[in-house]
Amino acid sequence: MPLYDSQSLKIYNSLSGEKEIFKPLMPGYVGMYVCGPTVYSNVHLGNVRTFMSFDVIFRYLKHLDYKVRYVRNITDAGHLENDADEGEDRIAKKARLEAIEPMEVVQRYTVDFHNILNTFNFLPPSIEPTATGHIIEQIEIIKSIIDNGFAYVVNGSVYFDVHKYNESKTYGILSKRKLEDLIHNTRALDGQSDKKNPQDFALWKKAEPQHIMRWPSPWSDGFPGWHLECTAMSTKYLGERFDIHGGGMDLKFPHHECEIAQAQACNDEPPVNYWMHANMLIMNGKKMAKSTGNYILPNEIFSGDNPHITKAFLPSVARFFMLQAHYRSILDFTNNGLLASEKGYFRLMDAINLLDDLKSGSSSSVDLEEWVQKCYDAMNDDFNTPVLIANLFEGVKLINQVKEGSITITKEDLELLKSTMHTFAFDILGLKNSNKEVGGSDKLASAVDILINLRKEARHNKDFALSDKIRDELAEAGIQLQDGKDGTTFTTN
Repeated sequence: MPLYDSQSLKIYNSLSGEKEIFKPLMPGYVGMYVCGPTVYSNVHLGNVRTFMSFDVIFRYLKHLDYKVRYVRNITDAGHLENDADEGEDRIAKKARLEAIEPMEVVQRYTVDFHNILNTFNFLPPSIEPTATGHIIEQIEIIKSIIDNGFAYVVNGSVYFDVHKYNESKTYGILSKRKLEDLIHNTRALDGQSDKKNPQDFALWKKAEPQHIMRWPSPWSDGFPGWHLECTAMSTKYLGERFDIHGGGMDLKFPHHECEIAQAQACNDEPPVNYWMHANMLIMNGKKMAKSTGNYILPNEIFSGDNPHITKAFLPSVARFFMLQAHYRSILDFTNNGLLASEKGYFRLMDAINLLDDLKSGSSSSVDLEEWVQKCYDAMNDDFNTPVLIANLFEGVKLINQVKEGSITITKEDLELLKSTMHTFAFDILGLKNSNKEVGGSDKLASAVDILINLRKEARHNKDFALSDKIRDELAEAGIQLQDGKDGTTFTTN
């Protein structure tokens, strides 16, 4: 029997504003789409937090024995400045400022995105499509929307007619905004825009002569609107209606609202059953912003090279810190929070590392099954990772009590305790096991430096067998050497 048959999962649906029992469209299968990054700069820590939330959701759905198709796109064209229909493409602007090709920008920051997510131990999505790889599909959707009477062409650009759509559908159904209020709060057009109404949004934009990124279409050489790409890629790989659509809270309006409108205008049915939104990340109680200096890049957490933190932290410590807040809660990133999470993380790892040395007894004086179900209950309650972590620390207490001899558990219960701790800490929360701090102690660093220098001498003398032996034996001891242009460094795991 698949695990999902015995576990009742509830998901908070942004569309209804309530927790709902999760029932996939096709029993045993889940289709999930998450809006990915626009690759014109290093990935923002707030984005990492959003993608981490859906990484845990992906992991838990897989653990429940669902077959999951997880689609997370790469936006490599069409996302204009200020998320508007005017201005310069973010990627093209970066390319112009650095005097390189737009696809060089895309490649550089896509690699950075993947490297950061790999460092945080994310699982890769099932499919990672790009906007530029689906121009044909986007053009076909625009044709359908025009044919259905919900879009119009002006001077080579195509706009979605929000007012026409709202006559038979509901624009604002997700964000709970009424079109009348949007009209009231919008300034009148100045006559320079091609739009009939300020609320209309671009499906296709005619490219100005200086616009680098352009494709031929029936209406003009141009580029697709930002909202359109997600509709094209989600429906191509998951169908006209699918189970879960996720993203950051900031995407609810207008991005996700426009996705719903486009899909319904094209296919005449709501595209998604469960809309999920991760909340924002702030820093030291304020919005993160480069302009104010209240800002940190993910790599700076690992190196400690940022004035807002006092030391370097392991990726798993940072991951553990983020998962101590529910995905729908605002998370305040602070040095003190990281330090506290580091202590908790090592306490958890130390307990897990004791499991193999515990002795079983002839009977159990605790109800392990009840504790295991509490771990599942936490995740079944809209993926409540803070409550799960609290339950894992109950497991830490049990481990220490067994070690001290104050409670007993049978061999079968000991195996259940081991498997449950490993499953939830590593497979579902995505932590990695480590009982060492970043770089280790000063004495360890000095000892490893001596071995690094001996290895360097061996390589200089072409004694590659000794060089490899030093590297391999350090690796067996949990110390990884990393050769770079600035010399050799090491990490512990």
